[in-house]
Amino acid sequence: MNRRPIRTAALVLATLCAGAPAAHAQALDLWKQGKVAFGVYAPNENAPARPPGGGPGGAGGSGGAGRGGATGERPPMPPPLYTVGGGEKLAMNPLYDYVFLNLEGAYDPAAVKAMSQGLHSPKAVSRKTLLVRIPPISKDGEAAARARVKEILDAGADGVTIPHIRSLDEAKLALSFFRDAKANVWSPSNPKGDKVAMLMLEDPKAIEQRKDIADLKGLSVLACGIGSLAQALGGDRAGAEAGTMQVLAETRRAGLANMLTANTQDVGKRVKEGFLALLMNGSTADEAITAGRAAAGR
Repeated sequence: MNRRPIRTAALVLATLCAGAPAAHAQALDLWKQGKVAFGVYAPNENAPARPPGGGPGGAGGSGGAGRGGATGERPPMPPPLYTVGGGEKLAMNPLYDYVFLNLEGAYDPAAVKAMSQGLHSPKAVSRKTLLVRIPPISKDGEAAARARVKEILDAGADGVTIPHIRSLDEAKLALSFFRDAKANVWSPSNPKGDKVAMLMLEDPKAIEQRKDIADLKGLSVLACGIGSLAQALGGDRAGAEAGTMQVLAETRRAGLANMLTANTQDVGKRVKEGFLALLMNGSTADEAITAGRAAAGR
């Protein structure tokens, strides 16, 4: 029997597979191994150009009003825009393990579909994990949040982030959305899960209940929204940093991932502290991730 055609076909298949992105979501695979994943906010393609010397815009470009000229009026801002092409560009950057699509300020399911399609481009160098942040439950109600979790997962996202969880009871409610969507959520009790359920604590009461929240079943990532918590504490940045570290301690105890924004100045410090998901934004994102990867031994 001539086995050469079989061997040739096997070699061709191996070559094709070697050049294709992994089938699994990259950040999720790293977290399962206890390793640090680095990601970026999906850039809003309608965001106005920043003037030289101007301060940073809102994280993730969720849209909003910008200041006008000498009159001080606020001209209308175009709605946020996320395209297949934008997702494809992110997919081709080997530094990124995940992409964070921020729809908290302007929910748009079409953006999820576009970003998912772009990240799954044949040009992708790896299988980026797509996480989508929706508006808080308190904004549009339980029914809307529940429907959005299912809609986002059905559109191809790997996980959903629910911000501004105000209490243990609300955390339990939020996690029920994933069960209703029949999501196979990765968690310490389900290590073979393939979806991400992420909750954000940004309120002093929720921080107080962090231990009980971290122990809930069906939770993948628990994070402290340090900026929002500082606002809730009347601008107490030190208090917000303390709250962040308290949540980090509970996530490390419970075997969860913990996400935090970082930059070129503090990314090495955050890696050493034990954060497993570091999120970058803006023109220095690649520089910060490169530094972070070095600090993490990646």
